[in-house]
Amino acid sequence: METFARTRTRKGRKELTANGIILLLLAVPAVSIAAGAAGGTATEAPAGFDDLTNDMVSQSQFDADREIFEEREFAEDGLGPVYNAQACAECHENPVTGGNSQVTVLRAGSWDGRNFTDHAGGSLIQDRAIDPAIQERVQPQANVRTFRASLSILGDGFVEAIPDSAFNEIRNRQPPTMKGTIIQVPVLEAPGKRRIGRFGWKNQHASLVSFSADAYLNEMGITSPLQPTENTANGQSVDAWDLVADPEEAPTATEPFGTDVEVFARFMRSTRVPARDLQLMATPEAQAGEQIFNQIGCQHCHTASITTAPAGTIINGGTFTVPAALGGKVIHPYGDFMLHDVGTGDGIVQNGGPSTKNMIRTPPLWGLRTRTRLLHDGTALTPHDAISRHDREARPIVQNYLRLPREQRDALMTFLRSL
Repeated sequence: METFARTRTRKGRKELTANGIILLLLAVPAVSIAAGAAGGTATEAPAGFDDLTNDMVSQSQFDADREIFEEREFAEDGLGPVYNAQACAECHENPVTGGNSQVTVLRAGSWDGRNFTDHAGGSLIQDRAIDPAIQERVQPQANVRTFRASLSILGDGFVEAIPDSAFNEIRNRQPPTMKGTIIQVPVLEAPGKRRIGRFGWKNQHASLVSFSADAYLNEMGITSPLQPTENTANGQSVDAWDLVADPEEAPTATEPFGTDVEVFARFMRSTRVPARDLQLMATPEAQAGEQIFNQIGCQHCHTASITTAPAGTIINGGTFTVPAALGGKVIHPYGDFMLHDVGTGDGIVQNGGPSTKNMIRTPPLWGLRTRTRLLHDGTALTPHDAISRHDREARPIVQNYLRLPREQRDALMTFLRSL
């Protein structure tokens, strides 16, 4: 029998056209990567901004998991002592729980021309603390400072189910000067195992359990079996202010990585992909705009269609089997989930080594119509602003875009508003 509700007593508290366009790239088809559905026909992943399950779990289970995702934590639960948010949904709630937001986080460090050094206590600077004595601040010697915008996690279960081979196939199709960088990252729940990273602005994680444990610690200050060590305040211990023994999210017989960590992962795996504006998508202008999108070369990195691994595929170092709800599904992320240097990088090095300093994961464009702040730092306020800031690997594409006559640029913008 499926269990969809729980009574938690943790820390003493209960809670349940382009026509006539002459460009460098002409008539380039949208890239579609079909890497799943072996022995069967791939079907479209369910889409919607509707708080409905993708059928990996029942709606009752999904609703209960969403409540935990939305739940606020307090110091007596293990929040902090340094943290950024009290709940996952603080950063992921537009237009529904799991979506994007205007919230940014702060990162800092030092670059000496050859090596990047994390800021004292780690490159992520927590903006909040349960006591003013341990408030983190950027230190003067940190010459790399950047904000990072919160991204939507809707549809991330399908992204997790993309086979590693699909990334290689996408990369092989990209022009020599625009090939994405693929990095292998540890799967925290499978010690010694690695997989192609796909989550986070630097592709820090490949699995949603790993991603959940990381966010629980670094954004909310709550430790778990996968992340059992508390953060510091600018490198100084916060033990004197920590009200709950670590790991604050304890393992259970059925949830060895911590109940909430596994609930967060299950919720993300159960979400639908962002839905397009079907009425706008059907207009001649939007359809012409999609042709222009492909013709000027945007599709090289903003991959239109990818198919997930077949149901039954074992991933994440043997810890997760792709279920029928996620396997052999066609998604339309308009992103390749790889690292690129398009001139907007943040200077922070994480899993990929110094060469990735100015690389950023291609942000998928699905759900673009729900975002008010674009690029990794949220400082571009329109698609035009964001495109205009592209350079380096994307320089030919930007030049193509800037050559567009006004009516074709307008059509492109209409297409983007349909995503």
